[in-house]
Amino acid sequence: MTSIGGAEMVDWNLAVATATRLVRPGPEISREEARAVVAELRRHAKASEEHVRLFTRMIPEGTEPQDTPVLVVDRAGWIKANVAGFRELLRPLLTKMEARRSGGPGGAVLGAVGGKVTGVELGMLLSFLASRILGQYETFAPATRELPGSADGGGRLLLVAPNIVHVERELDVDPHDFRLWVALHEETHRTQFTGVPWLRDHLQGEIQSFLDETDVDPMTFLERLREAAQSLSGAGRPEGERGDDSGRSLVDVVQTPAQREVLSRLTAVMSLLEGHADFVMDGVGPEVVGSVAEIREKFQKRRAQGAGRLDQALRKLLGLDAKLRQYKDGEKFVRSVVEEVGMDGFNRVWTSPNTLPTKAEIAKPAEWVARVHRTAES
Repeated sequence: MTSIGGAEMVDWNLAVATATRLVRPGPEISREEARAVVAELRRHAKASEEHVRLFTRMIPEGTEPQDTPVLVVDRAGWIKANVAGFRELLRPLLTKMEARRSGGPGGAVLGAVGGKVTGVELGMLLSFLASRILGQYETFAPATRELPGSADGGGRLLLVAPNIVHVERELDVDPHDFRLWVALHEETHRTQFTGVPWLRDHLQGEIQSFLDETDVDPMTFLERLREAAQSLSGAGRPEGERGDDSGRSLVDVVQTPAQREVLSRLTAVMSLLEGHADFVMDGVGPEVVGSVAEIREKFQKRRAQGAGRLDQALRKLLGLDAKLRQYKDGEKFVRSVVEEVGMDGFNRVWTSPNTLPTKAEIAKPAEWVARVHRTAES
């Protein structure tokens, strides 16, 4: 934790405390049923390994990638894991902001209250997300005694048991099928990172490039956050004078031109990873998940609609609407490429960073096929 004079840019402990205090309680469930859910999720995660590897053919037969732990957690566990991940990933940026703050005109104010305020705000956002995430492959979070990771210091699969139970009840679907269906999606993400050794470092490098281009002056950063809020709400502009910014998310508004280039590449990679997971989940599903068609239909409707007006507003603010498009666009890309060149042909995407699709190629898969396949064959 970086600090100057004892004042932190983000009070991480307060973020955890705020999020765990505000997060909604999980569904009512007996202790015996909770134990059964945890045990079943662990079994499904283990079974999903073989299903995903056979379908994707990403990991050569006879090889064994580095093992990563599967952790079945509650909402508080998810919060702690993600705060640790944010803290690690944002460390270089916050170090820069600390240095700029110490000599800037707003340093005293930010030093007194900034870390507390930011910690509370981060905690509020995490409390919102903690009741919605079903599972997550954590790529960058450091391993701890409470939340172990892989031997190289990163990589663990989280399954959020109360959220899975909540959604399966809300959708009124077969709980055993739904738990396996979720495990297949998350196992695909684990296979992506364990089967493609360079992917983690590449993604981390892109994220750090994005953060390196961030204007690190704390007062300017706070001003941009305020402008983002005004843009999203339409405040500060007369009716009829709202420009294109009115529909943009917080991430969009704080970008510099250099960040837009990095974000374009990151968007393409995330679309690929999310779309591939959906494609695999649907491809494996019919053989091992009896009610996969019903689950898929109901889940897609839930994903598109959100839980209410507040939910929709926060999704817009956090850029989660863009994530929903990533699932859809990425799945179309993967499906189109596999139909044209087969699974092994699609797997050329994992050869190197140069064979990853661009944002334009995600929308036009034939252009990726032409660049990667026809160039290689000529």
